[in-house]
Amino acid sequence: MFTHIREDINSVFARDPAARTKLEVLFNYPGLHAVWLHRISHKLWSWKVKWLARFVSNIARFITGIEIHPGAKLGQRVFIDHGMGVVIGETATVGNDVTLYHGVTLGGTSWKAGKRHPTLRDNVVVGAGAKVLGPIEIGKNARVGSNSVVVKDVPDDATCVGVPGRIILAQKEDKADANGKRSKIAKKYGFDAYAISTDNPDPVANAMGIMLEHVHLMDVKVEEMCKVIQSLGGNVCSESIPKLYAEDFEGTGISPTVKKAAAEAFDPQI
Repeated sequence: MFTHIREDINSVFARDPAARTKLEVLFNYPGLHAVWLHRISHKLWSWKVKWLARFVSNIARFITGIEIHPGAKLGQRVFIDHGMGVVIGETATVGNDVTLYHGVTLGGTSWKAGKRHPTLRDNVVVGAGAKVLGPIEIGKNARVGSNSVVVKDVPDDATCVGVPGRIILAQKEDKADANGKRSKIAKKYGFDAYAISTDNPDPVANAMGIMLEHVHLMDVKVEEMCKVIQSLGGNVCSESIPKLYAEDFEGTGISPTVKKAAAEAFDPQI
């Protein structure tokens, strides 16, 4: 038991930058307390002492604000961050190294007996307020976006976002970005996959990504065309493309990070 407690505490430091000391984690993380009390109630449930199991579960809910049915199966190093409002149903199965944020529900969609709650495989992350409902399976390393409602299976390494949940498969590296230019620009902007994450439902972020990709491709085409014309004796493109500066975005409301990135996005050194 103490080995599992030590593992749980150590696993927090990899998933919560706010954690400072083991003593702080031991006494001030209700998500861990809920998991530890659940292990007791689950053992009582397996021994058919169901009334006492429910009683321990109810005490855990009163103390932590997290409701885990004693019949639910939790793997090792499960981390419930913040935790208030998390509900895990009786037939739910949660794998190893799973992370759940506050307001998550692993619920059922039927009153029929038998398997009626979801199964989460190893390394799944479920964002705040998400609802995963029914006897479905969330594959290994999958992610569920905040406030999503998931009622269908999610494959391994995929992301599910929205209401109802839309599955977005992890995409391979873009062949058109072999030199990594888009990735470098994306890093400056603070977004994934060239100023936009492929699993980001934000329409503004999507629009920015589309425009930046279009401008980047135009830049590449013009550069290639200039080289061909110059090789034929033409005198074009003798000057580099003007840079953008953060001052150009003053008063626009764009965040400093994006302003700085905009000033460097078309730097030939990228």
